[in-house]
Amino acid sequence: MANESMNYDVVIVGAGPAGLSAAIRLKQLCQKHDKDFSICILEKGIEVGAHILSGAVIEPGALTELMPDWQQKNAPLQTQVQHDYFYYLSQRKAFRMPTPPQMKNKNNYIISLSKLCRWLAQQAQDIDIDIFPGFAATKALYNDKQAVAGIVTGEMGIDKAGKRTAQYQPGAEIFARQTLLAEGCRGSLTEQIIQQYHLRQHCLPQTYAIGIKELWQIKPTPNKTGTVIHTIGWPLDQKTYGGSFIYHLAENKIALGLVIGLDYQNPWLNPFTELQRFKTHPLVQPMLDQGQRIAYGARALNEGGYQSIPKLTFPGGAIIGDAAGFINVPKIKGIHNAIKSGILAADAVFETLQQTSQTEAFSYEKNLQQSAIIQELHRVRNIRPAFRWGLWPGLAYSAIDTYIFRGKTPWTFKHHIDHQCLKKAVQCKKTNDLKADGTLTFDKLSSVYLTNTYHEENQPPHLKLKDAQIAINVNLKQYASPEQFYCPAAVYEIVYDTDNQAKLQINAQNCIHCKVCDIKDPTQNIIWTPPEGGGGPQYQEM
Repeated sequence: MANESMNYDVVIVGAGPAGLSAAIRLKQLCQKHDKDFSICILEKGIEVGAHILSGAVIEPGALTELMPDWQQKNAPLQTQVQHDYFYYLSQRKAFRMPTPPQMKNKNNYIISLSKLCRWLAQQAQDIDIDIFPGFAATKALYNDKQAVAGIVTGEMGIDKAGKRTAQYQPGAEIFARQTLLAEGCRGSLTEQIIQQYHLRQHCLPQTYAIGIKELWQIKPTPNKTGTVIHTIGWPLDQKTYGGSFIYHLAENKIALGLVIGLDYQNPWLNPFTELQRFKTHPLVQPMLDQGQRIAYGARALNEGGYQSIPKLTFPGGAIIGDAAGFINVPKIKGIHNAIKSGILAADAVFETLQQTSQTEAFSYEKNLQQSAIIQELHRVRNIRPAFRWGLWPGLAYSAIDTYIFRGKTPWTFKHHIDHQCLKKAVQCKKTNDLKADGTLTFDKLSSVYLTNTYHEENQPPHLKLKDAQIAINVNLKQYASPEQFYCPAAVYEIVYDTDNQAKLQINAQNCIHCKVCDIKDPTQNIIWTPPEGGGGPQYQEM
């Protein structure tokens, strides 16, 4: 792909569940109707799944619709949920609570989403869909009618061993009749397209959370496989939205993590430290005794739901999956909606490709409005924003909305804009530090090591400041430099020179592409741009 242009009927940006499902569905339609539309998928990770991270529990219905024979084809859905538990935690105790109806997981599966995406990629390649890992889409191409006509890739130069390849390749232009954006939460190209076509003009701002996850190999524990545990409360305070998950997988593994809404107020809050603290709780620590942490990662999540979905079509393409914001927050699931949105988008694009005069896949949004995606997001639209009143009022409203109104309230709550929610440091209490013991609790740098993250040192920095002085004069002096706390990878660090002058040091090589800095920076001074293709984490089971 060096120094060249390529032409496809459809280019899909992102090899996550939405992008892969859209490609597979398109090819299925081509086979059914004797068409031959060419399709390619671009993935910025060094391989499919390398940048994929999720809890994850999946509802298999959408996957069954896409591939009814997924069991015969050995899809990696092997751990069916057997037990559901929901707890409120105080510092030392756990109080069992009724599992909310949206969180019940009968007939669902605990999975590794990165493994599922690798499996989907193999199914796509088996039906002649081109997948190009290691290439990030950095900007859109436009035709003379100002419709998207494809994308431009960034440079690619990192192999799986984290070294510059002998076949180092500059960017390429890939022209396409339709472009599907499936980049996941806060995708760089998606944000460009949203601004270019003013797609958020008639929706509320998106709101986000950070999800931090660890994978543990534990001692053999009979009758625990398939157990799902969610908690609320400690270690978070009553004003901070969030909770934990603990999923018992096969082969004596546990996936656990903490999700914290990025509308939190305290600039001293360190989500990474709170996850480490969570593991010391008497409910959790015994599960991990004699265990070994084998993987770590973090990712931003869309939490805006129904009222934050932008216009999803634009001249020449559409937005699908988590890039569109289809996570059902009360249900703590989005994979099924990502797959279903890929199916719906493929149906619309297939129709559009057969009409030479049409560039916008209008039927995608029409079909979405009639789909289970919008119906389920509309029913729960007020639950997440209700927690702005605090934990207990939020729970009380959620119960009323769920059991009495059944999601059919005549009102719709608004969201905070996350980066505007931080209070000044002097208004807030410092959170307690936690010294890592290297067995149960860990520091950030040893955690980043487990992500296998690598960026070529000689490449231009992909994390940029609009104004370096703002980082000191505003972020440090007023907010205690919150980026050094919210970043889960020790990318941001305040250092002092010989004259005791402060400077924000950016350790971009540590970046695990969670996108939280692009969201939570109080002055929106940090710009996240795609690094060289192939750079970043290399997740295997996340």
